[in-house]
Amino acid sequence: MASFKTLDDIGNIDGKRVLVRVDLNVPVADGKVTDATRIERIAPTIAELSGKGAKVILLAHFGRPKDGPSPEFSLEPIAKATAEVLGRPVGFASDCIGDKAASAVAAMGKGDVLLLENTRFYKAEEKNDPAFTEKLAANGDIFVNDAFSAAHRAHSSTEGLAHLLPAFAGRTMQAELDALEKGLGNPVRPVVAIVGGAKVSSKIDLLMNLVKKVDALVIGGGMANTFLAARGTDVGKSLCEHDLASTAKQIMIEAAEAGCAIILPVDGVVAREFKAGAASETVAISEVPADGMILDVGAKTVKTIADWIDRAATLVWNGPLGAFEIEPFDHATVAAARHAAARTKSGKLVSVAGGGDTVAALNHAGVADDFTYVSTAGGAFLEWMEGKPLPGVDVLKR
Repeated sequence: MASFKTLDDIGNIDGKRVLVRVDLNVPVADGKVTDATRIERIAPTIAELSGKGAKVILLAHFGRPKDGPSPEFSLEPIAKATAEVLGRPVGFASDCIGDKAASAVAAMGKGDVLLLENTRFYKAEEKNDPAFTEKLAANGDIFVNDAFSAAHRAHSSTEGLAHLLPAFAGRTMQAELDALEKGLGNPVRPVVAIVGGAKVSSKIDLLMNLVKKVDALVIGGGMANTFLAARGTDVGKSLCEHDLASTAKQIMIEAAEAGCAIILPVDGVVAREFKAGAASETVAISEVPADGMILDVGAKTVKTIADWIDRAATLVWNGPLGAFEIEPFDHATVAAARHAAARTKSGKLVSVAGGGDTVAALNHAGVADDFTYVSTAGGAFLEWMEGKPLPGVDVLKR
């Protein structure tokens, strides 16, 4: 049994008003949704609730409106895109509280789906203001949270409602939490983590938490240069936070004390300029030229990473190994991702990945669908990896 309440616990919802917090913060260009992935992920929850006769009322935010209602941040175009994904009508109310919302809800029949306007048109939403939360709750009998991506925020629509209405995790939230439990909560060992990206400064908490929980930590991307420099390696003109040398050393000390192996590059792909097709060479990490930049890890390092993936029963991945957006500096990320995907498909590895650049990198490698779970949650996924509490999840616990 899950440690949090799911739709399996919800009981009879025929005719009930179910407020469902979803993530509809999707990319839009010229009034049209350009990537419907997040809508597709919430479709099963909506279909299940609607199929059981519930009146499904969607709550969501969109963008970062600063001064109240603004046409550019309206969810109305998203309602149309949601209807297309669901293959059924989706109503829209031009407010999330008050008379407009109440009238739209009152007009609903069993199984109908309604999207309320952007909750962040009210500053009270992000303040988790009790009075505002009560106004949201007035339109529902039950609360379902299916937006893990917003679960790291204690807002009215993500945390407050769970104190006023019976609260449950939707199917997308449930799948995410189940995957994360397999990743770090209660994983099958050995556990290997791959962490890449540009800077150590943005992932200090993440690295500090991981060295206490995993058996090996592979560090790639620009942040690896900071660790190499802390060890006394000259990284030339590579991206490097020299001022964080002491932090890198402390992470390595804590890793040693916890019995976590730190895997750093032994060779790198070096170029004199950062552009597509730039002339490059692979050198030992101790032989980086003074005017060179490490833009990817080399073949020997990729082989080492593959060997660690082969040893692992569980893999957690956040961040690319190199500047994957620009060829030829995508080779290492693609090779490691495809190796992990093959191990996963053969049933030998549980692989959990997340973070914006990570999702883009796995899509670039063509293997996002082959990992056990790929989170689109961004900040919430990162805070989970950092070991921080997630208010929107904690309120769903039994």
